Amino acid sequence: MKDASPAAQPQPIHLADYTPFGYLVDSVDLTFRLDPKATRVLSRIAFRPNPDARDSRFFLHGEELKLIAARIDGHAVSPRLLDGGLELDAPAQPFVFEAEVEISPESNTSLEGLYMSNGMYCTQCEAEGFRKITFYPDRPDVMAPFHVRIEGDLPVMLSNGNPTASGDGFTEWTDPWRKPSYLFALVAGDLVAREDSFTTMSGKHVDLKLWVRPGDEGKTAFGMEALKKSMAWDEEVYGREYDLDIFQIVAVSDFNMGAMENKGLNIFNTSAVLASPETSTDANFERIEAIIAHEYFHNWTGNRITCRDWFQLSLKEGLTVFRDQSFTADVRSEPVARISDVIALRGRQFREDNGPLAHQVQPDSFVEINNFYTATIYEKGAEIIRMIHTLVGPEDYRKALDLYFDRHDGQACTIDDWLTVFHDATGRDFTQFKRWYKQAGTPRLRVTENWMSDTGTYQLTFTQSTPPTPGQDVKEPLLIPIATGLISPNGDEVQATQILEMTEPTQTFTFDDLSAKPTPSILRGFSAPVILERDTTTEERAFLFAHDTDPFNKWEAGRALAKEVLTGMVTGGDAPQAAYLDALATMLRDDSLDPAFRALAMQMPGEDDMAQTLYDAGVTPDPDVIHDAAETLKQARAEHLQDLLPRLSAEMRVTEPFQSNAEQSGKRALGLGLLKLTTRLDGGRAAEKLWESADNMTLKLGALSCLLDAGKAETALAEFRETWKDDALVMDKWFMMQVGHAAPEQAVSVTEALTRDPLFNMKNPNRFRSVFGAFSAHPAGFHQASGDGYRLMANWLIRLDPVNPQITARMSGAFETWKRYDADRQGLIAAELDRILATDNLSRDTTEMVSRIRKA
Repeated sequence: MKDASPAAQPQPIHLADYTPFGYLVDSVDLTFRLDPKATRVLSRIAFRPNPDARDSRFFLHGEELKLIAARIDGHAVSPRLLDGGLELDAPAQPFVFEAEVEISPESNTSLEGLYMSNGMYCTQCEAEGFRKITFYPDRPDVMAPFHVRIEGDLPVMLSNGNPTASGDGFTEWTDPWRKPSYLFALVAGDLVAREDSFTTMSGKHVDLKLWVRPGDEGKTAFGMEALKKSMAWDEEVYGREYDLDIFQIVAVSDFNMGAMENKGLNIFNTSAVLASPETSTDANFERIEAIIAHEYFHNWTGNRITCRDWFQLSLKEGLTVFRDQSFTADVRSEPVARISDVIALRGRQFREDNGPLAHQVQPDSFVEINNFYTATIYEKGAEIIRMIHTLVGPEDYRKALDLYFDRHDGQACTIDDWLTVFHDATGRDFTQFKRWYKQAGTPRLRVTENWMSDTGTYQLTFTQSTPPTPGQDVKEPLLIPIATGLISPNGDEVQATQILEMTEPTQTFTFDDLSAKPTPSILRGFSAPVILERDTTTEERAFLFAHDTDPFNKWEAGRALAKEVLTGMVTGGDAPQAAYLDALATMLRDDSLDPAFRALAMQMPGEDDMAQTLYDAGVTPDPDVIHDAAETLKQARAEHLQDLLPRLSAEMRVTEPFQSNAEQSGKRALGLGLLKLTTRLDGGRAAEKLWESADNMTLKLGALSCLLDAGKAETALAEFRETWKDDALVMDKWFMMQVGHAAPEQAVSVTEALTRDPLFNMKNPNRFRSVFGAFSAHPAGFHQASGDGYRLMANWLIRLDPVNPQITARMSGAFETWKRYDADRQGLIAAELDRILATDNLSRDTTEMVSRIRKA
């Protein structure tokens, strides 16, 4: 590893060092004279001294800007150009600062600031991209109204707010609401719009426009309906009405994120907004619906009320994720939505919490803020909001949110402001609860029971602990809401769900007047983001799988059974347990259960999940052994269920025209799950028939997946490529499927071959993720004992870093679990991490992430 001097190392920023900016901004006027190679940006910013500031230094952020001229109150000045910006001696009274800069959108491959995406101008300013546009105090607590003029020879030129003027070669936009620079947006290019409208609860007319490239108009209907559904839901559930005359969404091909909530002009990755039955799966439709809702909901929880600093990021993101999860639960299937949320949380955030990248929901410091757009900030942040909702109840939650909006509208706030609102609205003390924001790691909740038959008394004793995480060895007890019910031996519920509030390291809860020893159903609805540890038997898990009235815990019992079976197969060479196979068959036969629930319940734990489970149990996981055990169990499931498959598969066929609703998507999901089992018995014959008859992408891709499993996909892959080679989003699926279904020993060669395909473009984040995201999610392929997978990943991260540091840093997370594995694999990974860190001019984004992983 290169020996960088301390001065060359990226320096951390600390929450404790926060001070307000020395100046307030009253107005921002921007003029853009667009040119691919040399765009001119003219800014006119009205400043005045901030009476609450202790530091009057006038420093404006700026990166990769060519300064042409600068003036204060019309007089030319010569700023001191420093690393990361400029500095001036500013007047002690209100003044106007003007600057003219030149930037090159065409050469901006980082996709931050103003850049080009296939001939279209586009911006991405969160978190700190605005400083690549012009000199400005680029921090979220500096808020101002913006007026924007765009000059260029382009059919469509958009910015935030309402359109206020237009003419030959220009448009002007005014956003009357004060906003930080990270919410600024500009889009210009050859675009067409799907237009619609929405009438708010007060009767205000709002124009709606969803802008896409010509040819994509047919993929916009679902997105527009999702937007209108989101607007109506936010009014009904939160009382939040939209506040501009127009709301616009733009689909962009090259985008680092899923979407961005810029005020009134949301910019979306095409994958997060374009949809049609022919090109999108049910999962795509549901994801699009949730992301559109998420970005729209940000209008109030993120835009009207924003973050004081980036340490408060979860204030807007955790809250808005909780809102979009609640929306999905309302418009889809609530149990399935909750289970899906927990699967994602455990797969991403628990992994993060248990490794070198663990950090607090409210960090104390960071080097590069782009590296903290994490599952901890988003998903764990949402779980914290959910716990608050559970603790105070829906009525007090709504009361507190109304107070939050009334008290803090137009402000840049903190997590302390948020918790104070709940204290003021409900009278509850949230001092202990705040530890959820300040302590990293996933708490463990150990449970023991005590049954006193002579008195009919049943006790549950909980002990909480949180393992040490980087920089945090000592953990204090948390306030944990534990939703618990009790089930009698005959399967009846004898204690309805009750919220047990745990506040001590060890705490006992007592239930009286019971006629028989109950079976506890603990952590119903996954009421807290913890790992529940309790000694149970196979029989008890099967009992809960059959009788638990809580859908989440019913699913959880089946998952625990499957993990128990796989653990025995991996560690002891056991055969698949009959109890699990019988319970699975019983669940699938139960027609009272939602098909979508049954589809989730029949899914096996992922191989990465099993690796973590074994590691937590003190077993060094072997990816090859885990993969072989999983394949053996899949075959046993197929053979055990073979008599059930024809009847149930026929019942899951959808004969009506395609709709992306809970009923149809649930049937398709279960039908394709059953097809995977059938493929193991018939060698792919049923999948071949489905491939020929499928009239939507969900079924087409499901059939292709089975053909890949059966080794009969060569013709289908070629046909798929020829049909969809001009549709980037569909081709992302083509790339991903091949990597994800490759045999472990072929995963490296398949991935390498796909990078040589003419349609592979590493500069496009979606395409890069479709290949290398799928590769890193293939444990037995990525963790080949030869180390070839590690070398391949490192080679491409080194190539990508100069082009797009953000994506490189995020993709480096592929190595974060390296300390799980055997010494040989650890040595191979360490060598690749060192090689990445030794790369000349490595970005601060990637340096921080890889350094944190390497120090594990």
